[in-house]
Amino acid sequence: MNDSAEPKKSWWRRLSDGLKRTSSSIGTAISDLVVKRKLDGAMLDEIEEVLIRADLGIDVAARISAAVGEGRYDKAISADEVKEVVATEVEKVMAPVALPLTVAETGPFVILVVGVNGSGKTTTIGKLASRYRAEGRKVMIAAGDTFRAAAIDQLKIWGQRTGAPVIAREPGADAAGLAFDALTAARTDGADVLLIDTAGRLQNKTELMSELEKIVRVMKKVDAEAPHAVLLVLDATVGQNALTQVEAFHRTAGVTGLAMTKLDGTARGGILVAIAAKFKLPVHFIGIGEGIDDLSPFSARDFARAIAGIEEAS
Repeated sequence: MNDSAEPKKSWWRRLSDGLKRTSSSIGTAISDLVVKRKLDGAMLDEIEEVLIRADLGIDVAARISAAVGEGRYDKAISADEVKEVVATEVEKVMAPVALPLTVAETGPFVILVVGVNGSGKTTTIGKLASRYRAEGRKVMIAAGDTFRAAAIDQLKIWGQRTGAPVIAREPGADAAGLAFDALTAARTDGADVLLIDTAGRLQNKTELMSELEKIVRVMKKVDAEAPHAVLLVLDATVGQNALTQVEAFHRTAGVTGLAMTKLDGTARGGILVAIAAKFKLPVHFIGIGEGIDDLSPFSARDFARAIAGIEEAS
């Protein structure tokens, strides 16, 4: 298959393959349930259980199971029919939050990237830098996770790969001071986008959150509107813990949108549905691999059909 000739199809294939563990856990269980049985209350309860185990959340699972039951009692039902209902209902939840991260034309547009260590923050910044550079934008990166030398080094490598200058200091330097310097430099250099990494030590919650608040406060001295976006990066493999992370970062850093990574590494990709249903925050990007092109704008329909295990006809 020629990726450049058929980018939509190749992304769909990667998304579908990446969500295979989640869709298989749902699809196999549903197939086992519906075989040689008529639909009754017990089956609907079991379908609901399957969806809860896939981390779609109790409310969404109940809504889907109710939709499956509509007009189908005491009738034979196929696994494909159930999957269609799953896809339809998941899309209803995800469509309102499937919003692009729109970068303003007057720069520098500041994106503060937050999330716990190991969520894929640094890699996401590198992939975003690559994406914005490909769009012809002038990008600058700030290595604001000053506690981890590895994060600083990783961003420097991404900077070299993407041609984006990286503002960095010695490990242990003041993150707010770095953010202030980076925004000042971005304005001087006429950067279109400034991507700022931050520490993710959620176990020291109070200290971390006060540091984030300080970064935001200090940046506002340079630009009252900054940061223009606060992107929370979540790791799909942590399941229910992701809900707690959204709550903590949203309260402190004023999260404006989400990127979910590592959807290919879990059977619990449904957690994104539970998060959307509960917090209604925009989902800007999803990641389904390590490659530079494996972070893509979020599409509700594609995600819903991939999670239900429905193959595209085209």
